[in-house]
Amino acid sequence: MAEDIEGDLLERFEIRLTTKGQFRAKLLFIKDVLLLFRPSMIRSFQGQQKLNYYDMFKHNITITFRSFLRQKSSFIINLIGLSSGLTCVLLILLWVNDELKTDRFHENSDQLHYIMSNHTDASGTRTWKGTPGLLLEEIEAQIPEIELATAYTDTHEFTISTKSETPISLKVEGKFASDHFLSVYSYPLVRGNASSVLANNSEAVITKALAEKLFSNEDAIGKTIEWHFGGNKKAFTISGILENIPSHSSEQFELLLPWNFYHDELITFKQWGNYYARIATVLQANANPQLVTEKVDTIFKNNLEDTNVDLFLTPYSSLYLYGEYENGIQAGGRIEYVRLISFIALLILFIACINFINLATAKASQRMKEIGVKKSMGASKRSLAYQFLTESILICLIALGISGLLTLLLLPGFNQITEKEIALQFDLTLVLSVVGLVTLVGIVAGSYPALYLSKMEALSILKGFKLAKSSGGIGRKVLVIFQFTLSTILIVSVMVVYQQMQLIQNQNLGYNRDNLIYFEREGKLTDQSDAFINEIKNITGVENAAISGFMVGGLNSTGGVAWEGKTEKDQIQFWEYNVGANSIDLLGVEFISGRDFSEEFATDQDVVIFNETAIKAMGMDDPIGKSIVHYTGNKKIVGVVKDFAIGSLHQDVEPAIFLNRPASANLIMVKIDGTSTARTLQEIESAYAEFNPEFPFKPAFVDQDYQALYSSEQRIASLSKYAAALAIIISCLGLFGLTAFTTEKRIKEISIRKVLGSGIWRIVFLLTKQFSALVAIGILIALPFSYWAANRWLNDFAVKISLSWWFFALAGIATLVIAWLTVFGQTFKAARLNPANNLRNE
Repeated sequence: MAEDIEGDLLERFEIRLTTKGQFRAKLLFIKDVLLLFRPSMIRSFQGQQKLNYYDMFKHNITITFRSFLRQKSSFIINLIGLSSGLTCVLLILLWVNDELKTDRFHENSDQLHYIMSNHTDASGTRTWKGTPGLLLEEIEAQIPEIELATAYTDTHEFTISTKSETPISLKVEGKFASDHFLSVYSYPLVRGNASSVLANNSEAVITKALAEKLFSNEDAIGKTIEWHFGGNKKAFTISGILENIPSHSSEQFELLLPWNFYHDELITFKQWGNYYARIATVLQANANPQLVTEKVDTIFKNNLEDTNVDLFLTPYSSLYLYGEYENGIQAGGRIEYVRLISFIALLILFIACINFINLATAKASQRMKEIGVKKSMGASKRSLAYQFLTESILICLIALGISGLLTLLLLPGFNQITEKEIALQFDLTLVLSVVGLVTLVGIVAGSYPALYLSKMEALSILKGFKLAKSSGGIGRKVLVIFQFTLSTILIVSVMVVYQQMQLIQNQNLGYNRDNLIYFEREGKLTDQSDAFINEIKNITGVENAAISGFMVGGLNSTGGVAWEGKTEKDQIQFWEYNVGANSIDLLGVEFISGRDFSEEFATDQDVVIFNETAIKAMGMDDPIGKSIVHYTGNKKIVGVVKDFAIGSLHQDVEPAIFLNRPASANLIMVKIDGTSTARTLQEIESAYAEFNPEFPFKPAFVDQDYQALYSSEQRIASLSKYAAALAIIISCLGLFGLTAFTTEKRIKEISIRKVLGSGIWRIVFLLTKQFSALVAIGILIALPFSYWAANRWLNDFAVKISLSWWFFALAGIATLVIAWLTVFGQTFKAARLNPANNLRNE
């Protein structure tokens, strides 16, 4: 438009010459020219064109749906694969999101720190959550960087009852906590004052759900409940009602009782070497956690000299996911399983994307003429690229819609496997993540036809140009190999995890956990245990019963044991069990030497029994009859038992000590024969009701407690099983699609071969050979990676299976057979076609 603009300027200049004079006319001319230097005047004329983008988009959508209808098989395969992969990713994303939110809802989350202790002895350093309860007052008084601090206990099962006209007795999960507990943690109160509800020794706080159970629609504030634990009982007045504890809290409880009552009246060993408290602190915003750690540890060591224990602070929000320590250093935890399951979900989606890309590239060559005609009509590379990307993204969005419905249907079952209460709710971050992922998948899958085919010249295409053999072919082969590599790794993983879980379930633990039940020793059973035990021993199906303090995983430990020859280096932590007469025999633990506790010996109150690991750690050659000093007094060793699994098989066996202190043992353990468990339990409950009518009977099975130690591994086993099955199905769907496409392209070649005398099985072998080779290469690549991954996972167990060659051979053979079965149907069908029908138009 330069000539038009220049003409206008000159015309205005001529007019001004006659009216304003030459000098002013020139100045105004310069001004007009300078004012024209702006973006609106110098932009490209092409940018002024107004294209009908809506019609182009509509056209692309129409072409896309027509393409789906023409290529039904590849469309359905892509849809099934992508829907399955996206469903897997959605479920795992929901689970990961739930895991990452755990314990992060507290208002003081950034400043909330937990005090932990490192105990170092000859075997190394072990990290515990326990700290001395006496530490609370000291750090509150001496460390100004600590804004708030609270002490509390782990959650225990208590019995509580009401004194109404229709009394209610319930087993509830509760803990003792100091008065700042509800200021440190953000568990909101419905009624009550957070800073004062736990200050009084006779006041309690309950959740809204528990209040409804106990008092129905009545106001619970001011009501009285009676608390029972072992031989202790006390009346508490309800001074506060909590909102129900959110599922994102790692600590679940229904009842809070005052710490001062626990500390002043229940704890008998209030010493700096007794680690009975859990202490959490809120630091000031500008406080240095490392500096506070040094101050806390200094206060502790000033009160307990020559200790092998170090205290330190760690962020509370990290404990749930990063709660495992090795030699005092944080070494992971549940985060490892979060990463592993997330990785598996992405592998599944990646396998589905490989199908998508393979089929997209394979089918792209069939659309060459369409591209040539469009380019000859003036279509630009950009518009063609947009068309292919539109197709790709659209099928991803359809798959996303289907996966959303599948997620809703599968979520209840998924919650059962993961033991969660996940709901599909609108979460902006989650939605954006999923949409972004789907868009990325669509762009990647559509990139080959969009970038490669769209840049080809129209003349070359319409003259009959064909894609070179190398174009897409090598890439498809690599992707097929990669698919079956991943599938084989997952199959091996499932086999290894299954075999390890079988070993754990069948392993001889050193005690007999089968048909062994226990229940709380409380109420009248505290004083009448012997009479009750004698009563239930007469029940048909009961083999034995005794007072016991044995718990799977251990409950208490102590370093307060001394023996002749002990040095400063011999700092040993012993798992400590208070038991009654014949309780070790009840467990089925074998004796190496000596005897069990017995009522026949009057001096058995001052005797102990060790396991063989403890005897080795103490360096004793002939321990029977020797004396040791326990923190409760002098004791004599009367027995040594074989090592038994105290906790899970992740750890080696640790030193253990049994003390004959039935008064301190809070369980009654019963061995039943298992022939009629329901009837036997019913008769035990009837006997319990006669002795203890005010208390609920709630038995637990030792073998179920043992299984609970491996809940994470069991979840991994279940999810891996489904993931491996899904991976192989999606891989085989892709292989099925590629086989169908290949046989379709080679149909005339097959017909000519048949005319020249080739048999059906020879043709089947010819068509199967190529895909079999790709699958075999994938299997061979997978085997060393499988071995490495399996070996690394098994290293976390003290007792583990041997990695036999047949794990890998069986996984490889299974993968190959499944691939053969997938390919066989298509190749056999093609080999049986009548060649006359296919060659008629030649």
